[in-house]
Amino acid sequence: MWFKNILLGISILFSALGCSGQKVDSKPTITIWHWMTDRDATFQDLAKKYETLTGVKVNFELYAPSDAYSQKIRAAAQGINLPDVFGILGEKRDFASFIKAGHILDLTSYMEANNNGWKNSFFPKALAVNEFAAGNSYGINPGTYGVPVDIMTIQMVYNKKLFTQLGLNPSRPPKTLQEFLDIGPKIQAAGMQGLVSGWGEVWMIDCLANDYAFNIMGKDKVMATIRGQVPYTDPDWVKVFSIFKQMQDSGVLAKGLVTMINKSAEQLFANEKAVFAFNGSWCVNVYKGMNPNLEYGAILPPQASDKYPMSIWGGAGSSFMVNARSKNKEEAIKFLVWLTGQDQQAYLSRATNNLPANKNCLAKIPEVLAQFARGMEYATHPNVWGVSEFSLVIEAFDRGIQSIIIGEKTPEQVADEVQKVKERELNKRRAK
Repeated sequence: MWFKNILLGISILFSALGCSGQKVDSKPTITIWHWMTDRDATFQDLAKKYETLTGVKVNFELYAPSDAYSQKIRAAAQGINLPDVFGILGEKRDFASFIKAGHILDLTSYMEANNNGWKNSFFPKALAVNEFAAGNSYGINPGTYGVPVDIMTIQMVYNKKLFTQLGLNPSRPPKTLQEFLDIGPKIQAAGMQGLVSGWGEVWMIDCLANDYAFNIMGKDKVMATIRGQVPYTDPDWVKVFSIFKQMQDSGVLAKGLVTMINKSAEQLFANEKAVFAFNGSWCVNVYKGMNPNLEYGAILPPQASDKYPMSIWGGAGSSFMVNARSKNKEEAIKFLVWLTGQDQQAYLSRATNNLPANKNCLAKIPEVLAQFARGMEYATHPNVWGVSEFSLVIEAFDRGIQSIIIGEKTPEQVADEVQKVKERELNKRRAK
């Protein structure tokens, strides 16, 4: 009898443990891989809060640097072993290849549920980099395949204290190119440095030049140029090149700008050695680390023409995708909806000094971040243009602007040289 009682007791104990285990395991664990070292601690805090609210555990796993992360993602994709949520560091065609391989869930129906409630919470241009339009060249079904976590814009910033020292109103930064150029003589007379930027890293020159191209001739003509239908010797392109000569001649550019790396430029501006800088929204976090008391504002590059609006480079900074094969995809989507909600986005922005992808939380973040975020209205980016320029043409274009700034070549000479490279590359393509 005693043996039977022991067996019965053991049976009841295991039954109770089993039921207890099932109760604990009823909530899934969501695994997210990311590369964002500056956001890891904040992600972990948000994960704990979400678990407290819902009982769902979220594991944020950091793999850095970005190259190591990319290698891990590719290896996991090949082994069909991706986590529930992940990001892709690469170009649009890399994104498309993951979708074609069945690794990424189409989120369109979720975005459009409840009268587009989730979709409408984002800046449209933040979603754009995660969308594929009908008839896209990648052969992807039209839809939204990623969730923007934050955004970025590249604009100008100005030092308010130095503005006051120059006799300028810090509440009225320049809106037109001429107003900007007129500050040059004041900067020189005061012995200050003007605009600093990483123009030794030529892509930042390319960025500002494209801003002015859109402003002077409009997007359609810029795209026609890239397609080879409009030459770089066109008068509008000569105007774009001439802007950099005007800046140099006015004294508004800092000395040594064409060999300056962006980290040096950031140090000069943060240490109040320069009146202006051309930089991305990531600079807010950089400047805070270098000089927490820096007083500055973000503005659009001063417009050269009123014919077309000023455009700036911008879009989604980081995005998450849901693994289409994940058994936890519904819970993963619920978490991403929560993560991109207004309060969580505001907290993430304040804690990391990155711009929120949710357009409804600007009142809850520092003003300088909100200024960068408002620039999304004017944002564009080569990744969403649908056409791309030859790399050798871009190099000739950017190096040519450097040569204009140092006085080696005229705008007309650079326009002619860039067009020659363009024609050579077009002929190579036609010969294939």
